[in-house]
Amino acid sequence: QEMIRKSEIQKVFVTGGAGYVGARLVPSLLKEGYKVTVLDLMLYGRKVLKKHLNLKIIKGDIRNKNLLTKAIKGHDALIHLACISNDPSFELNPKLGKSINLKAFEPLVQISKNCNVKRFIFASSSSVYGIKKNKNVHEKMSLKPLTDYSKFKVDCEKILLKYQSRNFSTVIIRPATVCGYSRRQRLDVVVNLLTNLAYHKREMSIFGGKQLRPNIHIKDMVKSYLVLLKAPKKLIAGEIFNVGYKNDTVLSLAKKIRKIIGNDVKLVKVPSNDNRSYHISSNKISRKLGFVPNNTIDAAIKELKLAFIKRKLKNPLSSEYYFNIKRMQSVNLK
Repeated sequence: QEMIRKSEIQKVFVTGGAGYVGARLVPSLLKEGYKVTVLDLMLYGRKVLKKHLNLKIIKGDIRNKNLLTKAIKGHDALIHLACISNDPSFELNPKLGKSINLKAFEPLVQISKNCNVKRFIFASSSSVYGIKKNKNVHEKMSLKPLTDYSKFKVDCEKILLKYQSRNFSTVIIRPATVCGYSRRQRLDVVVNLLTNLAYHKREMSIFGGKQLRPNIHIKDMVKSYLVLLKAPKKLIAGEIFNVGYKNDTVLSLAKKIRKIIGNDVKLVKVPSNDNRSYHISSNKISRKLGFVPNNTIDAAIKELKLAFIKRKLKNPLSSEYYFNIKRMQSVNLK
């Protein structure tokens, strides 16, 4: 009986592994049998990751090159999630944002390559496309980032692709906005934010409402990383993939939320000059890798509702732990 070739990827290094997506990705990686090392500033506390025999947690900064060199050695893949995320948190301290989101990136890539990491997966963002009239925004379209946050994502993509080589596969993922429950909850992203207001205030303010927003359930976000880790090298090396579930208008999201949370929830429409409308096509990842998200936005809303009912989140309207910008202001990171 021939030996089954064990996957070349067994040890995975995750930067920002104690963040919103990381807190659900890491347990999934462990469940799949990977050995995992997380490097994170731990701004949201250590308890978001449960102890596990195959999990090593390093509290540290991705700008520390000596630490990176020591820590990354011996890993087969690296998933780069760490960044100052969302525009408001970024604008709070643009210099800090630049140092973490852009300046730290190339050294991280170089060190990973030198440490014989075989696969480097970078979490970019679907906001790199800017505002497009096209119905299906696919990976080959021009990038028109509107904020420094998105511009630096574009810069990092370009840097990463330069390092693509036979023994170092680089892959870029451009996710939609993530929604759903995590042990490191974010309540400052559209679906989560509106669900929180609907449940606790029985009222949602909708700014504009016609803008399209692509969203993805956090479970599918996690699954997409697993797919990228397991896919044959030839299918992912040097590739870019959008990943989203559906493009909904902000108003239709609010209506979904009201249906699940309760008809007593008031919808307050507020005129807005923020007409940022994003809509992405995720055909490529389904065509090339057979990955189709199958968790609905409704399921994410229900998951959050359950978390609220079970009181899993303390002070969800005011706690800085769920709002990146509040937390950034409070820890005053340099």
